[in-house]
Amino acid sequence: MKIGNIDLGERPVVLAPMEDVTDAPFRQLCREMGAALAYTEFVSADALVRNIEATTRKLKLDDDRPTAIQLYGRETAPMVEAALTAQEACPDFIDLNFGCPVKKVAGKGAGAGMLRNIPKMLEITRAVVDAVHLPVTVKTRLGWDHESKIIVELAEQLQDCGIAALTVHGRTRSQIYTGTADWEMIARVKANPRLTIPVIGNGDICTGEQAALAFKNSGVDGIMVGRASIGAPWVFREITSWLNGSPCNLTTEDKMGIIRRLVHESIERLGEVRGILHIRRHLAATPLFKGIPDFRATRIAMLRADTPDELYHILDIIAEKYLTTH
Repeated sequence: MKIGNIDLGERPVVLAPMEDVTDAPFRQLCREMGAALAYTEFVSADALVRNIEATTRKLKLDDDRPTAIQLYGRETAPMVEAALTAQEACPDFIDLNFGCPVKKVAGKGAGAGMLRNIPKMLEITRAVVDAVHLPVTVKTRLGWDHESKIIVELAEQLQDCGIAALTVHGRTRSQIYTGTADWEMIARVKANPRLTIPVIGNGDICTGEQAALAFKNSGVDGIMVGRASIGAPWVFREITSWLNGSPCNLTTEDKMGIIRRLVHESIERLGEVRGILHIRRHLAATPLFKGIPDFRATRIAMLRADTPDELYHILDIIAEKYLTTH
């Protein structure tokens, strides 16, 4: 699969953009684990135009390549200006977020809110494509709700605007993240003979077996993994190993080492207080600690730890207990 001149190989598995998750250290880890491509956290066009420091920091890409900067907004001029600013950070391409379902974004007409204003979505897309020299891609959903699943026609319209690839999350905005992703609808997008750009499918992929079935049944060019990677960047190694027919040799000790690295890099980047707060999302979500007997009290202590020494001590206890009981 190629996006512009970027060759991602056959059946690539890519890391989804996620706010407060896909920062530079996490992207780097996922790339090391086999993610063919990573996206930044959501970058607000309005905040970038206003030069808000917390937003401009998201443009730091380091060596985690290939990487796309993902922008969201609801007006054409700020989106174009933000795209030109983002281009200066030298990403591999620019992605337009027309799929974020959260109320503070979609409720204001940005993200998935654009699914209620298709002419504006197409206007923004065309204007950004015309303004930058990098490939431009789009991530969106099936439609606003069950009664308006417009993605097959919309995919053609976005292609006509000049985008280089399309990612489809197999839910409507109204579903948020409930129910199951509709991969049959994603397959219909890919099967459209008028669509020539790569299609990346997104939704409910957590294992190699699920990824293999999604590739087989939908015909997509690539698969995007999001929530399954939180607290488990090794999911990319597990999925790509399955797709390649090779064993995944990561041990429990390896995975615990990855968790400790996430903690360390979060604290290094954000400082002790903010770093520990930031990493709690990964610690709460990781599947590594599931199945440990009588874990509730330890889990609470882990998520309440407020110093690095305390947190590392608890992780040492967990490692010892897990390795001796599994």
